[in-house]
Amino acid sequence: MELLLFFFLTPFLFFINCSSITQISSPLLILPLKTQQISSGFSSPNKLPFTHNVTLTVSLSVGTPPQNVTMVLDTGSELSWLHSNSTRIKQPIFNPNRSLSYRPVSCSEPICTTRTQDFSIPASCDSKNFCHAVLSYADASSSEGNLAMDTFTIGGSNFTGTIFGSMDSGFSSDSDEDEKTTGLMGMNRGSLSFVSQMGFKKFSYCISSLDFSGILLFGESNFTWILPLNYTPLVEISLPLPYFDRVAYTIKLEGIKVSNKLLPIPESVFIPYHTGAGQTMVDSGTQFTFLLGQAYTILRSEFLNQTMTILKVLEDQDFVFQGAMDLCYRVPINQTSLPKLPSVSLVFRGAEITVSGERLLYRVPGEIRGKDSIHCFTFGNSDQLAVEAYIIGHHHQQNVWVEYDLEKSRIGFAQVRCDIASQRFGFFH
Repeated sequence: MELLLFFFLTPFLFFINCSSITQISSPLLILPLKTQQISSGFSSPNKLPFTHNVTLTVSLSVGTPPQNVTMVLDTGSELSWLHSNSTRIKQPIFNPNRSLSYRPVSCSEPICTTRTQDFSIPASCDSKNFCHAVLSYADASSSEGNLAMDTFTIGGSNFTGTIFGSMDSGFSSDSDEDEKTTGLMGMNRGSLSFVSQMGFKKFSYCISSLDFSGILLFGESNFTWILPLNYTPLVEISLPLPYFDRVAYTIKLEGIKVSNKLLPIPESVFIPYHTGAGQTMVDSGTQFTFLLGQAYTILRSEFLNQTMTILKVLEDQDFVFQGAMDLCYRVPINQTSLPKLPSVSLVFRGAEITVSGERLLYRVPGEIRGKDSIHCFTFGNSDQLAVEAYIIGHHHQQNVWVEYDLEKSRIGFAQVRCDIASQRFGFFH
C-alpha cells in the first residue's frame, strides 16, 4: 500500500537471521523467519502505534567496512531507508561517515529526477545540492533525509550501488519504535524498492500458524512439494489516479464466502472508484484484513448470524478493537479451544484464500470481562480508519505460500504447512 495508508501489526517480531541463510543456487536466497515477543509498543514509521505488533525485520550489513543493521521488511513501501542521526535513537545506527562506499545522490541525477515519481512528496534539492526526500505517513509520522548509494550485503552476496534514504530527521508518533530497528526495507513494485533494485523477478514467503515462524525466499519457488499455485493477476492502470497506488500489489477481489455461501455483495462494491480509491492490496506488513464498509457490513452480519448459537457476543458498543473491529465475543478464560467456526473465503480472479479455525478470532491481550476473555473477528471496517481500500493482511496468509511474480505481474497462493516448509529448507524453530 502507498505511504499514506495504514498498516496494522501484532505482538511479535519476525526476524530474518542472515547468518543462517541458505543459498541453494544463484540467484536464490532463502531466509528463515523467526519471532521475538516484545512487551512494549512497536511500529515502523508508517504503522499506527498499537501496543501489540508484528513486523518482519531483516538483519543485514551496509557499507564498507560493513555495519550491521536491522530493517523492517515492508511490501507496502518503496524507498528503503536507514537512520543516520545518532541523536534520534538509542540503538546503533548507520553511520555514513564510516563507510568508504557511501555516496550521496545529487538532485540533478536521473535517480532523483525520474525514479522518485511514485513518492507521495516530490524529491527536492537541499542546500548541498543533494537529493532530498520526505516520506509522510498516515499517522502523521515522517522521515526525512537524502538519497544515497552504498553496498548492501545479505546472505554473503554484495549488492553494490543500492539506493536508499539516509534519514537524519523526522517525527514518530511512537518514539519507542525507533529504538527497535535501524530502518525500513521497501519491497513494493516501485523502481527504487529493494526487490526491484536487486533484480529478483520473484519473492515468496510462508508464515506458520503455529508459532508465526516461516521463511522468506528471493527467486524461483518451483519446488515439487509445493502444491500448484493459483495465480491472480496484478491490476494495472494506464493513467495515474489520485488515490490509486500504482506500485502496490493490487489484485481484483470478486466475492466473499462464509461456509461456502457466496455473500450478496454487489460486484460494483469491489470495483475502485473513478478516483482510484477502493483497490484491493495484499500486504505482509498489515496484520488483519480490512474491507470497505458495505462489504464489511454484509460479512459481519452473516458471520454473526452463523455464530450466534455457539459464541456469546460482547455487548459493548464502546469497545472497538484497533478502531475498526467491532464484532467481538466473550469466551470463558478456562476454555481451551474455540468451537468449530464458519470459514471465510476471499475470492479473487483465479485464486482464493480460505480463512478458518482460530485465525478467524483474535484474543485481545489484557481484555477481561468477568471470567471471560475477549476474542474479536479478524476482519475490520476500513471506513472506520478513513482508509479507502481493501487490505489483505498477513494474519490471513498464514499457512499459505504467497509468491509475488514481478515478471508476469501476478500473485500466487497455495495452501501449505509453513512449519513443514521451513523444515524442508533446514530451518527448525
